[in-house]
Amino acid sequence: MSDNNSNKMWGGRFADGPDTIMQAINASIGFDQRLAKQDIEVSLAHVAMLGAQSIISPSDANAIKDGLGSILSEIEAGKFEFSEALEDIHMNIEARLKDIIGDPAGRLHTARSRNDQVATDFRLWVRDQLDAAQLAVKVLIEALLSQAEAGADWVMPGFTHLQSAQPVTWGHHMMAYVEMFGRDLDRLGDARQRMNQSPLGAAALAGTSFPVDRAMTAKALGFDAPCANSLDAVSDRDFALEFLSAASICAMHLSRLSEELVIWSSAQFRFVNISDRFSTGSSIMPQKKNPDAAELIRAKIGRIFGANVGLMIVMKGLPLTYSKDMQEDKEQVFDAADNLFLALAAMSGMVSDMQAIPENLKASAGCGFATATDLADWLVREQNMAFRDAHHVTGALVALAEKKSCDLQDLSLDDMKTVHPDIDESVYLVLGVENSVASRQSYGGTAPAQVRLQIVRWKEKLKL
Repeated sequence: MSDNNSNKMWGGRFADGPDTIMQAINASIGFDQRLAKQDIEVSLAHVAMLGAQSIISPSDANAIKDGLGSILSEIEAGKFEFSEALEDIHMNIEARLKDIIGDPAGRLHTARSRNDQVATDFRLWVRDQLDAAQLAVKVLIEALLSQAEAGADWVMPGFTHLQSAQPVTWGHHMMAYVEMFGRDLDRLGDARQRMNQSPLGAAALAGTSFPVDRAMTAKALGFDAPCANSLDAVSDRDFALEFLSAASICAMHLSRLSEELVIWSSAQFRFVNISDRFSTGSSIMPQKKNPDAAELIRAKIGRIFGANVGLMIVMKGLPLTYSKDMQEDKEQVFDAADNLFLALAAMSGMVSDMQAIPENLKASAGCGFATATDLADWLVREQNMAFRDAHHVTGALVALAEKKSCDLQDLSLDDMKTVHPDIDESVYLVLGVENSVASRQSYGGTAPAQVRLQIVRWKEKLKL
């Protein structure tokens, strides 16, 4: 069978033989060009060390340094031509360096391999994303704190099973998300601290016989120390997995908040107005205002989850050290980072702009016998009743109110006494939703005073 015939099984995408197919599957320049800045940064640190250790001559080191500076300027100006034939960002830059400075360019790769080079490039890129993600999460937390401060006293329903449970405050609900995203902030910082070691100098896998100074390059690149094992240094992608893991948990929190905004902005709830900046209309229904930004955040989260699982699957069966499978580590991390930052920015904008509707929140807070637990607690405190007995009495009062088509506070005292004769007028002090939330003074509770304490704590923590 001829090559042309055999190529039909590969599809019309390829006109030539397997060598063209190999080039297409092997090349990574289509995506790893995003590492250009980091690659040049790593090469500058490496060549400075080579010169300082007299591994290459000062004149060659200076020529390489100047050439790399010229290449960085070309890339930043959008004038650099990336070639798929040169496979990856490392070879593209090295080839251009030879065009500019000639033979000294060949000395740049002394005492290193593409294995430790790409591992270092990728670590630097992920570290940049961790730093940027922390800043983006802080912006969102600040927006949530502003909402919490504005609505520390606004009463709204708290839900379990999406059923009205107990009254809470708007501020308390916003602060729940502050706590969630605060943990995300900690996770991102923790991941950054753990990954901040330099693979450079591990070479292909066994280290190098040249007298390199790995501490010098690590310091130049802002790492805390060199990686302690050369095999691990070139084969580790835990740093990318930790970023994806932290991003996935943060994305889950974004999705939960998105879901609430979709529900709250509906005509059935009318708890919030989402600004026009983050809404769209309908092509056929003129009354519609759709919370599309929230819905798209909710959907894009799947790409971040998918990247996390995808990289786990790439890495799970690889023997030490480097395998070409690991070229598949970058695209999904790039995509996850892009979508995380887009989702964080959109959510920060929505939260900053959205307007809660306090009268609707309050009207809904009293629905569904939301103060029943307060009534049970009152029976325990004032009537010295065991909680299980109080639970039973309260259930009977709820059934009575349901029969009369009214809420608990609308039952007359005579009605209540038919269920338990010792109930007196002071019971009404706990049945209003404002009284209910004001009584929840335990640490972390929904009482406005407690909410304000938590706002102050977070402002101090974030130095706002």
